[in-house]
Amino acid sequence: MKRIPLPPHLIEQASRYADGSATPAEPRDAATVVLLRRGPEPGVGQEPGHPEVYLLRRQTSMAFAGGMCVFPGGGVDPRDDDPAVAWAGPSPQEWAQRLGVDEDKARALVCAAVRETFEESGVLLAGPSPTTLVADTTGEDWEADRVALEARDLHFSDFLVRRGLVLRTDLLGAWSGWLTPVFEPRRYRTWFFVAALPEGQVTRHVGTEAASVTWLPVAEALDQAEQGTIFMLPPTWLTCLEIARFPNPEAVLVDAAGRTVEMFMPEVIPDGDGHTLSTPPAYLRMLEERWS
Repeated sequence: MKRIPLPPHLIEQASRYADGSATPAEPRDAATVVLLRRGPEPGVGQEPGHPEVYLLRRQTSMAFAGGMCVFPGGGVDPRDDDPAVAWAGPSPQEWAQRLGVDEDKARALVCAAVRETFEESGVLLAGPSPTTLVADTTGEDWEADRVALEARDLHFSDFLVRRGLVLRTDLLGAWSGWLTPVFEPRRYRTWFFVAALPEGQVTRHVGTEAASVTWLPVAEALDQAEQGTIFMLPPTWLTCLEIARFPNPEAVLVDAAGRTVEMFMPEVIPDGDGHTLSTPPAYLRMLEERWS
């Protein structure tokens, strides 16, 4: 997905925000999770399978990113910040340092990441103890709770407490942060997390926002996006580009353990005879290698 020149109407729209004649929309905090699993194991003597990513293709009718392939995620619910939630793994204070936010927001972002993953894939990063996981979430009672969570009829903290579950934040890794450009009418400040599909759990086509779901080898996801078979926003594609450099999901999580998130907002920049959106410096060499 090489740089695409911005159409004139977007350049004109961006200039109105740059000169102060238009006021940007207030961004909403959001969390998204790159759910990973190993690809099919290769033959004897070959390298282990590379990561596969779980992608949802959003309904074309959606006001934001309609028709795009995305990772599970969504906006933070004010009720996600609840100290009553049983917590395993890095403390909210440690997460605050990793995510570059205060402790309350860190707790809300981590809870939102786990909640949205459950709502949009059926995968739940929680268990009856700090070292165990729910084995199966496909039963009717689990589905009823998932639907209630999605409809905001059930608080995530109440769901966890009622079921006696501990949030397994040790299974998440912090990855990156993206802020929607100022000229977009709907804006999100999104923290990207990574997580491996827990053993025994399965993803399901659930929720109301996705037209379809799929697991794809991350390299194939990149190729399909470049060929126009699927469509991704730049943060999703660039995340896949980076994940593709790792040999397996375990290596991704090891790398994530040492990361701190810096929020990046793409800006309109000159590009030859036109304009395009800026890219975080860390990705520029990856792009050069892919396009060389």
